[in-house]
Amino acid sequence: MRLAKFIFYTIFGWKISGDFDPNLKKAVIIVAPHTSWVDFFIGLFVRKILHIEINFVGKKELFKPPFGWIFRWLGGAPLDRSGGKNKVEAIASVFSQKDTFRLAMAPEGTRKKVKEWRTGFYYIALKANVPIVPVSFDFKTKTVTLGDPFYPTGDIEKDMLIIKSFYKGVVGKVEKYT
Repeated sequence: MRLAKFIFYTIFGWKISGDFDPNLKKAVIIVAPHTSWVDFFIGLFVRKILHIEINFVGKKELFKPPFGWIFRWLGGAPLDRSGGKNKVEAIASVFSQKDTFRLAMAPEGTRKKVKEWRTGFYYIALKANVPIVPVSFDFKTKTVTLGDPFYPTGDIEKDMLIIKSFYKGVVGKVEKYT
């Protein structure tokens, strides 16, 4: 952990604002803006420094040999979408199968510029009855900010205004937010 802190804080010059309650065993963590592959590595440093298990999902084929063990080691969970399973329902069911599952997702659903966020993260949290934890990677200030858990009410329009307000002024590696 010392090495991760040295690299993250001293060499890269980043800082972390806020904290993550380790007692929060299940959550959907939305990380934005997601504009570069570099975001993945920033996330790996943050979870190492905070010493917190953070997960992701991927298509089940990624978890087969020869590289499947790497994805599992990094906190990945295979997603089975066979049998006509809806992606939201399939991911929400992963929460019920695990004692601890903190799912990190990019609400944009891609690294490209988008006009609207995808809403799957919202419906996953609602269906799994877990909070949404907003996290921003601001490359302008080199700050990772962790927000407070937000429990979706079911009023997506109102809730999205609250959630998106957390990201106001945050600049991704590839600038696309104002």
